[in-house]
Amino acid sequence: MIHSVKQQEDILKKLNIAALNPMQEEAISVIKNTENSILLSPTGTGKTLAFLLPMIAGLNPASVEVQALILVPSRELAIQIEQVVRSMGSGFKVNAVYGGRPISKDKIELKHTPAILIGTPGRILDHFEGGRFSVAHIRCLILDEFDKSLETGFEQEMATILEQIPQVVKRILTSATQGVKIPAFVRLKNPKTIDYLQDKRHSKLVLKTVQSQGENKQNTLAALLAHIGAKQGIVFCNLKSTVEELSAYLERKNIQNSCFSGGMEQRNRERSLIKFRNGTSQVLIATDLAARGIDIPEINHVIHYELPKAVEDFIHRNGRTARVNNEGTAYIIQGLNERMPSFVNNSTLLKSIKKVPYTPSTWATVFVSGGRKDKISKGDIAGLFCKQGGLTNEQLGVIELKQDCAFVGVAKDRAAALTEKLNNSRLKKKKVRITII
Repeated sequence: MIHSVKQQEDILKKLNIAALNPMQEEAISVIKNTENSILLSPTGTGKTLAFLLPMIAGLNPASVEVQALILVPSRELAIQIEQVVRSMGSGFKVNAVYGGRPISKDKIELKHTPAILIGTPGRILDHFEGGRFSVAHIRCLILDEFDKSLETGFEQEMATILEQIPQVVKRILTSATQGVKIPAFVRLKNPKTIDYLQDKRHSKLVLKTVQSQGENKQNTLAALLAHIGAKQGIVFCNLKSTVEELSAYLERKNIQNSCFSGGMEQRNRERSLIKFRNGTSQVLIATDLAARGIDIPEINHVIHYELPKAVEDFIHRNGRTARVNNEGTAYIIQGLNERMPSFVNNSTLLKSIKKVPYTPSTWATVFVSGGRKDKISKGDIAGLFCKQGGLTNEQLGVIELKQDCAFVGVAKDRAAALTEKLNNSRLKKKKVRITII
């Protein structure tokens, strides 16, 4: 348990966080002392840590059963929360389960029952109905981004899950959207609300509209990306088919990009995010699945290639930039004769776009076929790449270490020679494949 301020400080140190923000401080205090709470705060303000710290403080280290259940609307959010919990080093076992990966893998991991279980409603219900662990000891329930779960048709699954855990004593709901109706099956009696959504009034987000000369906006987007320069951003589309078409078009223009949509296999979605995080792809072309609940750093801008139907989706997309006290820009590409919805206001017209060549990324992503389960650390990989591979610190980028593999950002002009030299090298006791992806 987190018994003291010192233990909380130790966790923050492990996460490289100097201090909690005011929202987190208030949320932790309220959640610790309240049975039912609702946390409302913009995307990127640290809601995950705000509910994890008090949740972990309430766990019993002597128990060998599932004690806390976190329901999320997407695979990426489940993975992200699992990684945060592991990084906290609390000593409590955690597992994330979700659709898109073999259920057999879940079964193996759940044989050693976690204290904290994270998952999407459908997969959690599968395990509940399969009787793979006892649900009788779950005392804490967290519905993260609960409004999105309710939007995407999980209501019946969530209702069935909650019916089976009536013994829950602490319920925590989080969202970046206000005014969502909470169904009766959640049993949220007299909740305490921590509302920081009003902070959006102080946002440093700038809205700019770019007018396309035709119905087809592809040329306008390419010109805008070149105008913006070598800065990372997300291009939002409404349909996965549009994402695919736009990605293919930009590839023909030699503009490196990654795709992200619900129609992709989980493995490809994860790799797209990895390439975006390490700078190999400066452009992420995505549906609203990327508007929240995925682990990406602060970005310079978002581009609405197509505007969403609802103002809430517009807000969530824009929430990917201009976080906390940072500045950011949301560009709207307006097609010929396209009418703007009423929620697009205070947007300035970008009258001209600099006609300059696109600045390509200078990074590549390298795959390493070994990870944590092989006792391989980030330091091991850095040592191999720099000492044997000859990279300088400046040529070695972000290292993402997974259970069974790793992904490394390296200078693009060194990637081919590096992989040729290091492929089939030994890391610890394992011979690893090292290839460019």
